[in-house]
Amino acid sequence: MIYKIAKTELMMLFFSPIAWFLMIVFFIQCGYLYSNILEGNARVQELGGYNLMYLYNLTERFFLGSSGLFGSVMQNLYLYIPLLTMSLISREMSSGTIKLLYSSPIKVWYIVLGKYVAMMAYSLVMLAIVSVFVFSGMIHIQHAEISMLFSAFLGFYLVLLAYSAIGLFMSTLTTYQVVAAISTFVMIGALSYVGNLWQDIPFVRDLTYFLSINGRAGKMLSGLITTNDVIYFFVVVYIFLGFSILRLKAGMESKPWTVKAMRYAVVLFTALLIGYFSSRPGYIGYLDVTSTKARTLTPNAQKILAQLGEEPLEITVYNNLLSRFWFLGTPKAYNDNLSRWEPYMRFKPNIVLNTVYYYDDPLDDPGMMRSYPGKTLEQVADQFIKSRNLDADMFVKPAEIRKQVDLSPEMNRYVMQLKWKGRTTWLRVFDDQMMWPSETEVSAAFKRLLQAKLPKIGFLTGNLERSVNRSGDRDYKNLTSLKTFRQSFINQGFDVDTVTLDSQTIPADISTLVVADPKISMSEEALGRLHKYIDEGGNLLLACEPERQTQVTPLLMQLGVELMEGQIVQKSRDYAPNLVTPDLTRFTLNLSRSLEKNRADSMKIAMPGVARLKCTPTAGFTMQPLLVTNADLSWNKKGKLDLELIINSDANGYTRSKAKAIEEDEQGTDKKAEIGTLKFLPEEGDEQGSFVTALSLSRKINNKEQRIIVTGDADFMSNAELGRLNMRSANFDFNTALFKWLSNGEFPVDTSRPMTKDKRVTVDLAEAKFLRLLYVWILPALLALASTIFLIRRKRK
Repeated sequence: MIYKIAKTELMMLFFSPIAWFLMIVFFIQCGYLYSNILEGNARVQELGGYNLMYLYNLTERFFLGSSGLFGSVMQNLYLYIPLLTMSLISREMSSGTIKLLYSSPIKVWYIVLGKYVAMMAYSLVMLAIVSVFVFSGMIHIQHAEISMLFSAFLGFYLVLLAYSAIGLFMSTLTTYQVVAAISTFVMIGALSYVGNLWQDIPFVRDLTYFLSINGRAGKMLSGLITTNDVIYFFVVVYIFLGFSILRLKAGMESKPWTVKAMRYAVVLFTALLIGYFSSRPGYIGYLDVTSTKARTLTPNAQKILAQLGEEPLEITVYNNLLSRFWFLGTPKAYNDNLSRWEPYMRFKPNIVLNTVYYYDDPLDDPGMMRSYPGKTLEQVADQFIKSRNLDADMFVKPAEIRKQVDLSPEMNRYVMQLKWKGRTTWLRVFDDQMMWPSETEVSAAFKRLLQAKLPKIGFLTGNLERSVNRSGDRDYKNLTSLKTFRQSFINQGFDVDTVTLDSQTIPADISTLVVADPKISMSEEALGRLHKYIDEGGNLLLACEPERQTQVTPLLMQLGVELMEGQIVQKSRDYAPNLVTPDLTRFTLNLSRSLEKNRADSMKIAMPGVARLKCTPTAGFTMQPLLVTNADLSWNKKGKLDLELIINSDANGYTRSKAKAIEEDEQGTDKKAEIGTLKFLPEEGDEQGSFVTALSLSRKINNKEQRIIVTGDADFMSNAELGRLNMRSANFDFNTALFKWLSNGEFPVDTSRPMTKDKRVTVDLAEAKFLRLLYVWILPALLALASTIFLIRRKRK
């Protein structure tokens, strides 16, 4: 009987123009979207060169992203389904045939399910239209991720089923088909908005968030199928089909309104109960269908979470009302934060999230208080509370929060405190577009909780070395201790400290000592302690500078390394000749996956002012070059390098005096002068070749491997060099790789994934344009012709 009703309903659909019209419009929409994306990528591919760097994850770009085929089409589904469902029951009610159905031996739920099955069948037709372009994408994209496409199929079809159930119920409420269509629009809009309601009430917040249909298929479109998302769509179908059955039964019997209301309440309550428990952490099943498991934590992150065991992990968010990151932790943002932590709760369900709301002076934004002249901190906070319609009682006052925890080192900004087995550590947000900590930073914080002894990097002070606490161009704060910077060592798992050898020995907890460009010679006492540290197998990074051999020679001699006279220069039309960009060796590329990618992207290590290193390893050391210069572009320049004279050199590379250069430039007599040229002068001691600018030393001593790095430049780690905007440098990744090697791979945590293979399309621009003509014009026209012939023949019969 259900089959017969469904068949009859489908015949009525296809015997009317509306079903055919919607199919044609839907086909044109899909064809337009697909051909636009295909043509755009074909154009980029034909341009070639650096443009090819932007061709990656094409399966996602074509179909799964917000601007992809599935993402764009699903945003407009609410325009199609109400036009199909508006007549399912309302037509029977307006024509009076519903009374015949009531008086027949057909059960009410037969009627509802029969009409719903008809919509399921029509949804398959829409799925078939989309499949034309999906199969086309499998042909036109090299190594397309087919499993992700079938995951998107599932999400797309479930959304169609949910919308159809909603439309079916709305058609039972009125005899007017237009009213039924509008009511369906409104209900879909309400289900999209309900996730924003009552977010400050925990239990209600969970229920309304579950009911929200907005973005429910998002995970499936990205290649992750979860049981709670699938159950959600079945629950929505259950609710509205149940409501439809109850609505039709109400027309057949005379019952008190309380009984009718109770029936609806039972359906809704059971649905919410199923939804609530199915969305609890620990009760959710996951299936990642991506080829690289991109929607799942990397094996390293999973291993760290597994080591946390069954002990609960408590995450307490301290959210300052006056901080510019306040929006990240508002009551309404709770479910957004929960979704950010869901990948971790998948492997550790007993993660507990708490939030402490407070207000205090935002130390990272001193201008904020200055913009409220004459007002106290309390008055400004009260103004914020009123403008944001918040409850003043939820905020802890400055004096009280300072008694609970000292947040001033964290600049009173949004910060998370992780607590496990009595140990605590901080997890921060950052001043970049992403803001939220990535899997690398989160895994590093988890690992800090696990390890009683963390890798501590000690930076030598007392001899005018580079500072880890200053923001000057030559200093190292960005790399080491800047809390608002994602790649800073303290956010990657390391501890950073300073060491003064004139007054103390090297602490036992120092895992790597950094000696960075001392400008005055060290005392005998300090040198003695350094020699002892090296002899006992301590790890060391020694960053030298040209023309300052005296300060570091005693240490270099102990290692068998020599800092050669002069400095390396390099030919370049755009940069000063003392800016050298050496190449990474194979040994260096093996230190980090990101360095291999940097080399593929033609990114260089920038070293402004670098000396040549020569090594004859002693005491059992094994030497490996890390960076070497290009022999065709660079040479070692003896003597002092005067950049002012070089910049004013003539076209042949011979220097002019500054006064003569100005005179010739003003007279226009030196039109051929080139900036940045430099003459190779072997008669003055210049030597051309491939030179080592950074090297590593290692040996087995005291039952461990000692690791030492020596560089001929100290600026490659500086704030200025890491912030260089006029060159795509790989200095950050290089520096991180060095300290990862020095810490025996403990930090940073490797959360990298292999690149996907869908990087190219198989059509050229001309073929893409023909496919646009085929998909947008020819095939829809053939479908329109076929539907016209079918309807005319039907009308004649």
